[in-house]
Amino acid sequence: MFTYIVNNDIRLGLLEVRHAEELFALTDQSRESLEKWLPWVAFTRTVQDSKNFIEGTLKQFSENNGFQVGIWYKDELAGVIGLHGINWTNKSTSIGYWLGSSFEGKGLMTKACQAVIQYCFEEYGLHRIEIRAATGNHKSIAIPERLDFTKEGCIREAELLKNGFVDFYVFGLLKSDWKY
Repeated sequence: MFTYIVNNDIRLGLLEVRHAEELFALTDQSRESLEKWLPWVAFTRTVQDSKNFIEGTLKQFSENNGFQVGIWYKDELAGVIGLHGINWTNKSTSIGYWLGSSFEGKGLMTKACQAVIQYCFEEYGLHRIEIRAATGNHKSIAIPERLDFTKEGCIREAELLKNGFVDFYVFGLLKSDWKY
């Protein structure tokens, strides 16, 4: 299976069905903070839901349409990062991510994003990567800002969350802008 070593403490790897319980436990433990910004959390109520998600991500990978990988920190599942599909015609993709609440503040997501961006530009030969984040999700917004993405605009009422529609900032990064 696909594994990408970020550093001595962090590795990215394809989620497998055997990770369903661990993934569900992490989601459930972080439910309160995650459901504020991620609509899928409300529909993740059982280990089977996490298993179904993993099966879908393996299909996505096998169809060469991107990937969803677990972020392991010191061999413990800390979160998930992945691509929302790949537009091969335009050589572009967008990245989505989340981290369990007990793993926040360690720089894991910035390092994981750097690795995914590098992989997309070098291995997939992509030209453009986007990150979209709710305007009020300051932790998520900090990632593209740290990685020198350009804030390109705001999409109004782009997603329905628990407490109503939220606006999204769109951040873009071109291969020619990538400095890492």
